[in-house]
Amino acid sequence: MRLIFMGTPDYAAPTLKAVHAAGHEIVAAYSQPPRPAGRRGLELTPSPVHRLAESRGIPVFTPKSLKGEEEQATFRALNADAAVVVAYGLILPQAILDAPRLGAWNGHASLLPRWRGAAPIQRAIMAGDAETGVMIMKMDAGLDTGPVALTERTAISDTVTAGELHDRLSALTAKLMVEAMARLERGALPVTPQSQAGVTYAAKIDKAETRVDFSRPAVEVHNHVRGLAPSPGAWFELAHTGRPERVKLLATVVEGTSTGGTPGTVLDERLLIACGQGAVRLVTLQKAGGKPMAAQDFLRGTPVAPGTVVG
Repeated sequence: MRLIFMGTPDYAAPTLKAVHAAGHEIVAAYSQPPRPAGRRGLELTPSPVHRLAESRGIPVFTPKSLKGEEEQATFRALNADAAVVVAYGLILPQAILDAPRLGAWNGHASLLPRWRGAAPIQRAIMAGDAETGVMIMKMDAGLDTGPVALTERTAISDTVTAGELHDRLSALTAKLMVEAMARLERGALPVTPQSQAGVTYAAKIDKAETRVDFSRPAVEVHNHVRGLAPSPGAWFELAHTGRPERVKLLATVVEGTSTGGTPGTVLDERLLIACGQGAVRLVTLQKAGGKPMAAQDFLRGTPVAPGTVVG
C-alpha cells in the first residue's frame, strides 16, 4: 500500500523500519520539527524518525501544525491508502484523518481506554499496574478514543523500568502494525469500539512530580522511581558538605514492613531509607553531571551516615 508514516521519537522508529521492510511504499514521513540539542542547545537536531526516513530516501515533512489548508492540501496530494501514526506528538485535524483512503491507524502503548494520552508507559508503572500492552486503533478526532483493531498484552514485573518497558512495547508496536497493515490491505481489519468504563488519562510527566516523596508507602516510592527511570529520573536532595545536592535515583528495592524511622531517614550503612510505610533500599544513583553508579560506589565518594534525613 501507499502509506504515510507519522512519528517522532525513538519509540516510533522500529515501526517505520518494520512497515517499510514489509514492502509497503512509504510515500512520506511526517515528524515534529528539528529541536535544539547539544550541550549548548544551539544545534537543531532532527528527530529519530526524521533521520531514519532520510536514510531510506523517504521524503520528510516537519510542519509545526497540520491545521492550515496548505499543509492539509499537501497531505491530501500524497494520495495515500493509509496513515500509520506512532508517537507523532501533534493533533491530527479531521481533514488529515479523512485524507487517506483507508484512514489513519495509531499504535498506542496501553490497554485502552486505560492510559489515553501522552505518557502511558510511565503512568502504568507509577500506578503499579500488573499488565499493559499495545493497541492498534483507527484514529478519530478524540484523544485516543478510536475503535481498536488489534491488541497484544504484556506483564509489568515489579522491577521493570520505564526504559525497559518502552523498548519492549516499541518492538510489539512494530510487529502489530505490520500485521494490521497486512490485514487492512486484504480488507480484513474489523474494529471494536472502546469500552466507556475504566477510562484514565496519562498526562505528560511534569518536572514538579519527579521529586521523591518518602512519606509515601515504600511500594509507591519504588514504582515512582522505576516509572521515571532512566529519564527524566526521580530525584531527592542530600545535604552533603553543608549544602543540599540533588541526586537522581534510578533503582530501588522495597525492604521491610515497619521501620520506626521518620520518612526520609537513612536507617543503615547501605542506604535503606524509611518511607511512610516500610522502607526502600537505594540501588542505583546518579549525581548531577555524573554517571549512574551502584550504591556502594556512591557511598565511597559520598558517605551517608545512619540518621541522615534525605528528601
